[in-house]
Amino acid sequence: MAFAQTSSTPVIHSDEETRSTFLVRVYQHLALAVAAFIGFEALLFTLGIAEAFYNFVAGSGGFAWLLILGGFAIVSSIATRSAHSLGDAKTQYGALFAMALAEALIFAPFLYMFFNGSGGGSSTVFSAAVVTIIGFAALSVVAMVTRRDLSPLRPLIMWGSFAAIGLIIAAVVFGFQLGPIFSIAMVALAGASILYQTQNIVREYPAWAYVGAAVSLFGSLMMMFWYILRLMRD
Repeated sequence: MAFAQTSSTPVIHSDEETRSTFLVRVYQHLALAVAAFIGFEALLFTLGIAEAFYNFVAGSGGFAWLLILGGFAIVSSIATRSAHSLGDAKTQYGALFAMALAEALIFAPFLYMFFNGSGGGSSTVFSAAVVTIIGFAALSVVAMVTRRDLSPLRPLIMWGSFAAIGLIIAAVVFGFQLGPIFSIAMVALAGASILYQTQNIVREYPAWAYVGAAVSLFGSLMMMFWYILRLMRD
């Protein structure tokens, strides 16, 4: 089934076949983003970029992370907007792969620490991935079957995100550790984001916007994975 990128009518107002096809394509493209992330990450490790990036971050202190997170925020914003580009499939797919590459760069020094340093090894990464997948699947099911309107979560997610950014900057500037409580709060924030985005995708997105929907979910999925990894390290 081909979706014409001309209508802004939410897919919830379409027939059941169209809604089902839309959701299948959303999660297919989410899987594609995850596969691209793994592929980019493997390339970064093979070329030695992950090690060099880790050494740069370790030697530069916390301010390197601010630069990295700032760059990621810019790429993420551009990618998310581009993934919703009306009538331009190439731009949408380019945004999806750009987002996967940005996530791979962010994760590279962190994963290098796990695989080659004091992070806990590949078994910890695998365990965190399994927990993330189970949590994501459970939250997705809840968002789809609940009759409760989850839109009130949006302002909480926005304020929580701003507060988290402020705490990260403060931790870098003043040199204190955020610790496991912060990681737990961020896992909860990622979970709330997944709940809201999943329901919002079904209720608000047009049938052609499955790539943009996948990009939105991918960001929250990777944030949950990041902080579950941090918890297992701590």
